This record gives sequence, structure tokens and C-alpha cells, in this order.
Amino acid sequence: MRGTKDVRVRDVRLIDETGQALGIVSARDALAMAVEKGLDLIEVAATAQPPVCRIGDYGKIKYEQGKREREQHKKQRQQELKGIKMRPVTAEHDFMVRVKHALEFIEKGDKVKITIQFKAREITHPEIARKLMDRMTEALAEKTVVEKPASIEGKFMTMIVSPKS
Repeated sequence: MRGTKDVRVRDVRLIDETGQALGIVSARDALAMAVEKGLDLIEVAATAQPPVCRIGDYGKIKYEQGKREREQHKKQRQQELKGIKMRPVTAEHDFMVRVKHALEFIEKGDKVKITIQFKAREITHPEIARKLMDRMTEALAEKTVVEKPASIEGKFMTMIVSPKS
């Protein structure tokens, strides 16, 4: 969108301030009409043949466009990565609490990173943690998709799940 002094073509398709199409007019005539009404000539679609120009208040149109963009930006929601931590010796009730929290995060549309932390010699039995991860996957299976399967990285086993579309 460009203002009055930036329109550099011979003919333009002109739209007046009320939204009525006035047809194809020379750029000079269009500029004269805009100045006569005390408004600006604004190039709306530069790539069209001939380019589309509108008579209106440039500041007002720019403000309204910004307002629409801000409104769209408010409606968008960024997906966050929430975390849930457990240990291989996590009790049944604690496990169910973690499942409940994971489901809450998924309901809000967030991804969930499930981490099992090994302490001391627990890392010598990764199969216990793998069973815990499998149980978590089964508990969340209806509403989630495994984005990154369980893998061991140092003292942690991690898995990332995201909501089903």
C-alpha cells in the first residue's frame, strides 16, 4: 500500500472513498480528484493491470489495516512445550496425576515433553523407565500423537507428544 506521491503509472483502476469503482482513469486525473476532495490517492494493488488505486485518507486506511493485523495476531495462539518429570520409581497415584496434567496441557493445545530422570544406579535398568513411558503413551493415546519417541540422553529419558489435529 503506497500513498499519493508514490503512484508512478499512466492509467489506474480507481475506487472512490465510498468503495464505488470509477473505472480506468489516468493517474493525473485520479490524483486531481483526490486532491479536489482533500484526500490521498492510495495504490492498493500494484501488481494488477492496470494498478488499483483508492481515494481515501492514507493515515486512516493504514491505521485500520494495522488494527486488522493486530486483531488477527491476537487470535493466533503459539503452541508451547510443557514439561512433566517423573522417576522410574514413580508411584501409581503420582503417575495418574502426571497423566492428568499432561491431558490438561494437551487440551489447551500445547505439546508435552515427558522426562524420566535417573538417579544413581537406576540407569542400569532402562527397561523400567521404558515401561513407564509405554504406559504414559497408552494413557494419552486417544488425544495425542508421539512426535519424538522415547530416547535416553544422559541421565534422562525423554519423549515429546503433541495433540492430534
